[in-house]
Amino acid sequence: MTLEILTFSLGPLDNNTYLLVDTTTNEAVIIDPTFDSQQVLQVILERKLHLTQVWLTHAHFDHIVGAKLFSQLSSPPLPIGIHRDDLELYLTGGGAGMFGIQMPEMPQPSLFFEHGQILRVGEEEVEVRHTPGHSRGHVIFYAPQANAAIVGDLIFQNGVGRTDLPGGSSTQLLKSIYQQVLTLPPETRLLPGHGEETTVQDEADNNPYLN
Repeated sequence: MTLEILTFSLGPLDNNTYLLVDTTTNEAVIIDPTFDSQQVLQVILERKLHLTQVWLTHAHFDHIVGAKLFSQLSSPPLPIGIHRDDLELYLTGGGAGMFGIQMPEMPQPSLFFEHGQILRVGEEEVEVRHTPGHSRGHVIFYAPQANAAIVGDLIFQNGVGRTDLPGGSSTQLLKSIYQQVLTLPPETRLLPGHGEETTVQDEADNNPYLN
């Protein structure tokens, strides 16, 4: 396996930011860069990784606030990827104003995810799955060769994402989990936006929201 997944728990909300690295080519992608993401930048520089894109599972402020830092690492700026259904949320600060948080002006995304799209990290393939419910444009990233899915705030260990923010829907959220997560191989690692990792089997058996 040449796809390495590094996890960084960062910022005041204990967000998980992920770095996907093709260890054969040294190319990398960052997912959901949050507050205090300078720690991730340090690893990128120390390992001399070639960061190619910024991917966002959804547009809530704590998952996008570090995007500008990484986008500016090259000229022209690195592409920022998001689902179009979350574009308005992204461009208006990801809901930060509701919590009294000031956001920087966000760079314009140039990569728009679609359900079933195949992305690349170096030579490795990652599948996009559209999973609305926590937000309209929420997506997860499934990397079968790494036996892992990066699931944002869709599902957590013994929990699910909140649905009381604009664009949220508990009906859609549960539908997304049943159709796009529980259909993955049981041993698939689920890497959430907050908290500890889990597996498809563990959540199918133990998640109280799904039983």
